[in-house]
Amino acid sequence: MNAITIDVTEGQFTTAKDARRAGRVPMAYYGKGVENRSFSVDYQTFRRAFDQGGRSTIMHLKNEKGDEFAALVHEVQRDPISDDMIHVDMLAVNMSKPIHTHIPLMLVGTAPAVNDLSGVLIQSKDSVQVECLPKHLVHEIEVDISGLVDFHTSLTVGDIKVPTGITILDATDINIVTVSAPRAVIEEEAAPVAAEEKKEEGNAKSE
Repeated sequence: MNAITIDVTEGQFTTAKDARRAGRVPMAYYGKGVENRSFSVDYQTFRRAFDQGGRSTIMHLKNEKGDEFAALVHEVQRDPISDDMIHVDMLAVNMSKPIHTHIPLMLVGTAPAVNDLSGVLIQSKDSVQVECLPKHLVHEIEVDISGLVDFHTSLTVGDIKVPTGITILDATDINIVTVSAPRAVIEEEAAPVAAEEKKEEGNAKSE
């Protein structure tokens, strides 16, 4: 995904409350080797940008003077009642240096164990930690689940087809997704075991 550019204002509002009253979100920009800055951004503009890019897309903050600041969304604070965004922390990005961040995993394809065997898909990891240059950053990484043919197969971090320029930092043996047997199958498999245990219990009592 290409970088997103959003217009911000700097020093226009005295307090964060004033910015919010004007329909804007207060924004803190900071990072190693840069001057901390306080911006504000139109609420709906940032909402759309965040919905589109999330935390894994470079956003260029452009102020009134035309200066641009490359950054990643670090944290979004929300009102506990309304769930509205009330403050955003943006982490400065040096476009010429590698960054560490998380990229969401997107499951694609069809798992035969789900379609043919009525299994239940269980995703145990929804993002991976990566290192890459900002220009190689992608919004999400696809994970093909078409290889899940039965209840004994699974996909791990090592099975991911890593996009060019990206290094995944998570251990390769970490599980991402599996398919569990439907409840009926589990109960059917458990029935003989339960019957045998009951039989052994009865034999023990008769002795």
